[in-house]
Amino acid sequence: MKSVLRRLRLPAFTHTIRFRLTVLYSGLLFILTALVLLGTYLAVERSGEAKPVTKQFSVTKIVNGEEVGEFDAVKVEQVEAAVNYETLANLRRFSLALLGGLAVASLAIGWILSGRALRPVRAISRTAADIQATDLSQRIRLGGPKDELRDLADTVDSMLDRLDEAFRAQRQLIDDASHELRSPLAIIRANVDAVLTAEESDEDERRIAARSVDRATTRMTRLVEDLLATARRSAPALADADVDLATAASEACEDFTPLAAERGLTLHRRLAPGLTVIGDHDALRRAVGNLLSNAVRLSPPGTLITVAAGRTEGWLWVAVRDEGPGIIDDDQSRVFDRFWRAKGNGGSRDRHAGLGLAIVRQIVESHGGQIRLFSQVGKGSTFVLWFPAPGEGNRVGGPPDGSVAPL
Repeated sequence: MKSVLRRLRLPAFTHTIRFRLTVLYSGLLFILTALVLLGTYLAVERSGEAKPVTKQFSVTKIVNGEEVGEFDAVKVEQVEAAVNYETLANLRRFSLALLGGLAVASLAIGWILSGRALRPVRAISRTAADIQATDLSQRIRLGGPKDELRDLADTVDSMLDRLDEAFRAQRQLIDDASHELRSPLAIIRANVDAVLTAEESDEDERRIAARSVDRATTRMTRLVEDLLATARRSAPALADADVDLATAASEACEDFTPLAAERGLTLHRRLAPGLTVIGDHDALRRAVGNLLSNAVRLSPPGTLITVAAGRTEGWLWVAVRDEGPGIIDDDQSRVFDRFWRAKGNGGSRDRHAGLGLAIVRQIVESHGGQIRLFSQVGKGSTFVLWFPAPGEGNRVGGPPDGSVAPL
């Protein structure tokens, strides 16, 4: 039987939800109407005796004592039974005709109603079919009552908004990374072509070219590491654990102590013990390390860099303060953007690839925290990373007193 059904090819529309809903609607209506008519028929049938006339007898009509003729007659009970019988027969014919017409009408009505009910679904399907991987600008924007289908359409629109934003950010990151890599690659190619492969170049020229190539490769290495860090922290499979925030900050300080000493800088630590957060140890150490990298690179020789950590009102924090050139007010809201470079005092832009602070913000926000910047031109900058302390309940409104650095 199943093999016969498999060989039987039904029209394509019979496999649609609309067809199934139509059959369901019409089937339920047909069954309900049939039950009502059957109940009515049984009630009428049981209300009295119903059968055709089976016995007749002759009656002689007498007028003024004289017989005037004979005619056929039946009893009154037989007449009533015959009337009931014809009534039931008419009711059966009417019911069958009504059920037949209802079957056809219910299919048509069910097809129309199911089509109207599934109209939002078709709109969602058309929009999804029109969307391409390179163009996520289309939206469903379903109107009508605020029902389940409207909620579904709004949810899909919200998902498309997030996907569109993610794809735009991805394209921007690729474009910016390509631009940043193009410059050191051009430097390497120019030095290799002009000096390192030229037989007439002397030893000094080769040494200068080698230093230029080394700086370019170092810049490329840093950029690639930053890109890998961004991708790694975005991965959903990254496992979080209990992390001592002071330990992560101390390890970052150890990494940059030799470089700070080489530049004549003093690295001072003020790290309180027992600061446990839930997160990724390597990512948190890298966040502090990126802040130290900027502080060491920009601070003038002989100045102090302070790294501190503590607890304030249910929040844990780690801060890095330097005595560098500072950041102007107009730039402070943009320093965490990818590949953005702040203008120096002379108006020129910092040549360092602008991914470090963007990665710091990404790491902090992925841990449920916030980053704050306090800076004045000529007086240095303080970056504060706030993290929610485990088991402290809801912290609506963010870290306390965002206008003052905690150290």
